[in-house]
Amino acid sequence: MEDFVVCIQTQFGTGIKVIRSDNGIEFFMTNFFSNKGIIHQTSCVNTPQQNSIVERKHGHLLNLARTLMI
Repeated sequence: MEDFVVCIQTQFGTGIKVIRSDNGIEFFMTNFFSNKGIIHQTSCVNTPQQNSIVERKHGHLLNLARTLMI
């Protein structure tokens, strides 16, 4: 995650404002997020309707990355 934040700052000249996750343990980096000024939003427990938002955006990013690689 740290490398991704640095890559976004370097390549696009902007910072990340908000990260939304589905309560996955890989996103429990509260010290890192607070140091960088990033708001970490999580979906509510037992609400797969909210998880679909994260999954849809993740799928969109993967499709965009694949398109750029082609």
